Formats: sequence, C-alpha cells, structure tokens
Amino acid sequence: MDELFNALFTTGLGTISVPNFLIGVASALGLGVVLALIYMFKSVYTKSFVVTLAILPAVVAIVIMMVSGSLGAGVAAAGTFSLVRFRSIPGTAKEIGVIFLAMAVGLVCGMGYPIYGLLFVVVVGGAFLLLNAIGFGEGKNSTLRKVLRITVPEDLEYNSMFDDLFEKYTTKHELSQVKTTNLGSLNRLTYNITLKKSGEEKQFIDELRCRNGNLEVNLMSMNADSRELL
Repeated sequence: MDELFNALFTTGLGTISVPNFLIGVASALGLGVVLALIYMFKSVYTKSFVVTLAILPAVVAIVIMMVSGSLGAGVAAAGTFSLVRFRSIPGTAKEIGVIFLAMAVGLVCGMGYPIYGLLFVVVVGGAFLLLNAIGFGEGKNSTLRKVLRITVPEDLEYNSMFDDLFEKYTTKHELSQVKTTNLGSLNRLTYNITLKKSGEEKQFIDELRCRNGNLEVNLMSMNADSRELL
C-alpha cells in the first residue's frame, strides 16, 4: 500500500514512461469530472464552465509533467501562462475557488501523486457538498434580499421620493449607487433592499412606476446581480 503513495515520476522528463504519463492524465481527468459533478450540486452553472472545470486538472497535469526536472522549461511555462487572460466576465467567489481547486488537483496528479489527488478531492469535495447541503452562510432572509434599480428623470428629487413605499414593502433599504444614463437626462438608482414578505413584488413595482413616470424598474435577487464565468 505504501507504494501507492509514492511519486510515479522520480526523476526528470526523459524517464516518464508512456503508461505513467497516461496514468497521470487519466487520473487528473477523472478527478476533474468528479469535481465538476460536485460543483453542479445545488449550484447555478453553465455547460461551458463545468466542461472546462472537468478538463482543467488534466491540462495542468500535462504542463507539470512536461516541465518536470527542467528549471528553464518551468520558467518558460510560467511566462506563457502570464500571457493568458480570461476572456470572460468576472467570476463569483465560488467559481474562482473551484478553479483553484481544479488546478491544485492537476498539480498533484502532474507531480505523480494521483492517490493524494483522490484523497484531496474526497476531503475538500465532501466538505463542499456538506456545506452546500446544510445551507452554510445563508441568512434567514436570503430570498427576500433584492437589488432594486429605478430609472428616474434627471430633475426628480429622489432622496425622499420613495420613502413611504420602502416603509410599506421593505424592512431595510440602502441607496448604493446613482448613475446617469441617456446622455445625463436620466438617473439610475440602485438600492439594496430586504422585502417584508414574498409575493408583493408586482404591487411594489407598480407603485414605483407610478412615481418614476413609468420608466424602467428592475428588481432582482442578490445572486442574479453577480457575474459568472462562461
């Protein structure tokens, strides 16, 4: 059993056999698929993201194997990766975290320790599933927390314009952003609010539209306002 935890590759690049190379890549790919399945549990995701997540450990493992034992090749690989940019919108904390997790698994497999990679996935993946299952970090009123965007005319005094409606429909409201649009003729107000109860969104929006001249009103959940990697 102790030999299972020994490195597959004990010396430089020239001594990596084809079977060991295939073992490293296959183990990284298999663990990447497991990570993707774990991430999909109770998470909002896109197909392109989970497919990339599944193959990322294998890609990292191949790079690590190719630069194994060569300082110059390692520096060259680091310089190459420094030129890579995510051509996508910023990701959430969960997405960025799982990407680092996939890269760590690929690193372990690329160094020749697939069993340690498996243990890593079992421990961290199990913790991920458990925390998601118990709703760790979710507040009691998480479904009632919304982001409200109201478009108003530029000359409208908005500071106290909606106070009575906020008092009627929300338990908490905070103006977080004011942005001019339409060449400065309109203002877009962004509020972080907590509704008193669900099911009153339509009435709330209808009354807001009566105040802002029937301009755009946008009400969304806190999670929907965040960006995700595609």
